[in-house]
Amino acid sequence: MTPELPVWRDADGNVLACVEKIKVMRENIEELAQLAQDAFEDALLMGCAEAQIRDYLVELMRGLDNPYRQGPDA
Repeated sequence: MTPELPVWRDADGNVLACVEKIKVMRENIEELAQLAQDAFEDALLMGCAEAQIRDYLVELMRGLDNPYRQGPDA
């Protein structure tokens, strides 16, 4: 079950109101959720421990790189 999508905001906390941007975000998240579910199920069928694959998927998301980061930490 995929959680309800949030109200998308920019870095300043302003709501993204562009219908096309919201549509793209929804489509991307739905695609990502399905791909993650498929990988999760495949891992379980191959005998991987459920906790390990869940932990790995969380770390995978945490490790995503922001190529648009600006500032001294970039």
